[in-house]
Amino acid sequence: MYQQITLSVRETCAIITLNRPNRLNALTRQMLAELRHAIATAEDNPHVVGIVLTGAGRGFSAGMDSEALAAGTRGEGFGEEHYPELEADPGDQDMGPEFRVSYAYLLSARKPLIAAVNGPCAGLAFVIAALCDLRFAAESAVFRSAFAQRGLVAEHGVSWILPRLIGTSHALDLLWHPRKVSATEALKMGLVNRVVPDSALLETACQYMNELAAASSPASLMQIKQQVYRGLMQPLDVAMNEAGARMEESFKRPDFAEGVASFLEHRAPQFPRIGAK
Repeated sequence: MYQQITLSVRETCAIITLNRPNRLNALTRQMLAELRHAIATAEDNPHVVGIVLTGAGRGFSAGMDSEALAAGTRGEGFGEEHYPELEADPGDQDMGPEFRVSYAYLLSARKPLIAAVNGPCAGLAFVIAALCDLRFAAESAVFRSAFAQRGLVAEHGVSWILPRLIGTSHALDLLWHPRKVSATEALKMGLVNRVVPDSALLETACQYMNELAAASSPASLMQIKQQVYRGLMQPLDVAMNEAGARMEESFKRPDFAEGVASFLEHRAPQFPRIGAK
């Protein structure tokens, strides 16, 4: 079905691979539509606990395809293409409308999402990686925003998420300066969660998801993700009251009974999985 990405499942981990290696996985409207559809497909698969996004070949993605950028300078726009066969609605609507705008659907995805960044990650791909829940970087990974160098602004919410990840000064530095940020520097500033050898990147990300699947309730993972992102925009009292309400609801779910039983019985838990909405 997909022409510019691939989707596979390894144990409990869905792997979405940007797959235009001859173009350094430069993003097209079709690829972005395929990505959105693949996220929704992985969300609906009850065998999948988490999703890993990576790039084929020597890089994650160079950002928006140069031909699409050229079309933009001619006033032809970027979003006219429509792919009816790829229509999808990923993410949890209960997160609220602010998490349904543009690529914010990644923040509302109902399952953990890791960007496994190999090689260059630039422009819009940099935004997409920032909007994933975690970022694991290969030693070869390099990050670059490139917006100011193209006469653009910080696109698609990256000016919202980046200061929350690494602080205001680091965010401005990355969004202003044209340099390439290495995986080591990205780790120091908190942009990535861990750096591993290139050959171990995908295995490390999938192993993380499998460890979550073995020990954690998928429903709890989803609820905690919602709490964290919604909490970024809530006063303390609202967040506390919402946490209390969610806690009362969690007592009624089978996950709580299984979590307690498995602890008392010294065995691995068997939590219900999350599938179609």
